[in-house]
Amino acid sequence: MTDKELEEIGDKIVNVLKTIYDPEIPVDIYELGLIYDVFVNDENNAKILMTLTSPNCPVAETLPVEVEDKIKTLKQINECEVEITFDPTWTQDMMSEEAKLELGML
Repeated sequence: MTDKELEEIGDKIVNVLKTIYDPEIPVDIYELGLIYDVFVNDENNAKILMTLTSPNCPVAETLPVEVEDKIKTLKQINECEVEITFDPTWTQDMMSEEAKLELGML
């Protein structure tokens, strides 16, 4: 797979991630800064490294499953694994300017 093809798949994954919202905050999880990294290997398997707003987040069980399921809807992706990490701990500084504007923080 070429670098350009990997980049295109990565862009599609990001577009999918931008359709998933934290139910407590009206901003998508990508703009919230919950996505730390997106990996795609030569076998078209994806791995998403993400966090939650807190370890006690009420969607800790369902949000990673939703991410995995939605990424697997992309025809270029065979499998998807979501790994949750709290290192580094999420802070409001990780939100994009767009998210901060949406939430009235700017």
